Amino acid sequence: MSTTEATTPEPFSRIKVRVTGLVFCGNDVALLRRDRADSVHYTTIGGNVHDGEDYREAMYRELKEELDLERDQAPTEPELIWMADARISRPGPTPPPRKFHLIYRLHVTPEVRAQLATQEFDELPDGSHEVGTVEWHDYRKVDGLPLFPPIGKQIAGLESPDAPVCRFELEPITDQNYTWI
Repeated sequence: MSTTEATTPEPFSRIKVRVTGLVFCGNDVALLRRDRADSVHYTTIGGNVHDGEDYREAMYRELKEELDLERDQAPTEPELIWMADARISRPGPTPPPRKFHLIYRLHVTPEVRAQLATQEFDELPDGSHEVGTVEWHDYRKVDGLPLFPPIGKQIAGLESPDAPVCRFELEPITDQNYTWI
């Protein structure tokens, strides 16, 4: 006879995949600003990939959910430019997942940008919503922003919004090089 003990997952024993869209309009990149009681931080456009969901389809879903951007509104297809492996602790009782960020880049015209959403409503576990404000920032100046995933340095380091990317894999994101926002 065998018994099964209930176990608590170890930190980073679960792996989640998050798609990120760097949406450029000229030299500006779209970011979501989240104002909380104890902090203000920014996130890239994107979110977790659902079980069984295709990565590119997840990117299109997130663009629709957060910017109200339809697939046919962008003159370019999302281009996968970076991958980042994140293993960072977070507040709360749930062990943190290891998260792979697939970072896509695409461009929109000023006409499309004018039609995009200016707010995003992220559903919280209790059914309420956290409001995110869509802000456009000069990509060369995002290095100092409290940004998640923490890729401001890489974005600001691009020679231009459509510059070729030389290194696909970014440095791992860990508690040693990231402060939870």
